[in-house]
Amino acid sequence: MGPGMCSTEIPKTPIFQYNALVMIPKDLLEILVCPACKQALEYREKPESLKCKQCHRVYAVKDDIPIMLVEEATIES
Repeated sequence: MGPGMCSTEIPKTPIFQYNALVMIPKDLLEILVCPACKQALEYREKPESLKCKQCHRVYAVKDDIPIMLVEEATIES
């Protein structure tokens, strides 16, 4: 090692292995339910959102935070 060089190296791979496409933690996804009908939600990537399998409400995810307000949800068939 030459003068002025630091022995600390930046790791080439991240320390935490996580699917970058899914920013909502898996354990949170497992406990979230639709606030309208209390049924399971399905994660969707594009656009990032959560869709209720029962009432078809779609809750947007903004800045990695699910917006779980019934009045903000859209309804898809």
